[in-house]
Amino acid sequence: MSFIILPVISYTSIYIANRMTMEKVGFIGLGNMGYPMAKNLERAGFPLSVYNRTAARASAFAAQSTISPNVETLVRKNDVIFTMLTNDEAVAVVYDIIVKQEIAGKLFVDMSTISQKRSQELAATLRSKGAAFVDAPVAGSTVPAAEGTLIIIAGGEAADIVRAKPYFEKMGKLTKHVGGNGQGIAAKLAINYFLSTLYQGLAETVLFSESLGISRTDMLEIINESASGSGATKVKTPLLVNEDYKAAFALDLMLKDVLLAQEAGADYPLTKPLIETYSTAQKEGFGEQDVIAVINYLRKK
Repeated sequence: MSFIILPVISYTSIYIANRMTMEKVGFIGLGNMGYPMAKNLERAGFPLSVYNRTAARASAFAAQSTISPNVETLVRKNDVIFTMLTNDEAVAVVYDIIVKQEIAGKLFVDMSTISQKRSQELAATLRSKGAAFVDAPVAGSTVPAAEGTLIIIAGGEAADIVRAKPYFEKMGKLTKHVGGNGQGIAAKLAINYFLSTLYQGLAETVLFSESLGISRTDMLEIINESASGSGATKVKTPLLVNEDYKAAFALDLMLKDVLLAQEAGADYPLTKPLIETYSTAQKEGFGEQDVIAVINYLRKK
């Protein structure tokens, strides 16, 4: 008896491939993170439209993609729309425009880090108008954004994650679906709460060791080669060694996220001291520098 071996067909893959041949992609927000993320979608060959409030920021997309003159045009002409914006206020401005459009059947993916409550309210509003919504903040800063190695933390319906995943795969190395709408934001706030403690602890450790006569370079090497080290300590080491605090992740944004974590329920022994440190450092003029510039505030203190 002979057997015919038939190829295994993934109907999910066929579904995704068919949708991708039809769907047009829009990206709103070309800041430090949004720009390289959108560039990765462009390089992958997706039919892409972009919009940025500061139009000059979009000019580098002119050769291969469409530069939309406004939010309304981008939403009207695209099926899957990504947003990567600075804060709740910026998200509110953009989505107040979006919800006034005809959006039934479209998928909106907000990759900003905003209030969990506001993200859930936004999801409910969009769904009431027949659109789908995924909150998908990312773990990682400008370097992994450029390399396409972000961690994408998604909250929403499983079918909507499947629809977004081909695009996620060009922006990140891992997509983690953690639950319904708002749960992506919840996980991101928890991660950044942890990082806020780590970066202040790293800064204090470097200052303490220097006060005892240990060089900054030596201490950072010891940390990074021991169990104390992590990707987070290693990525901040060149900034600390060179004392170059150009923002990969600004102190302003860290303060925003710790305050959002507090709003979401974080109330632990370190919560208020962290807020005090980062808020005072912001007032002292360190807000636009990288978060690890908190070391200079702590030195002054």
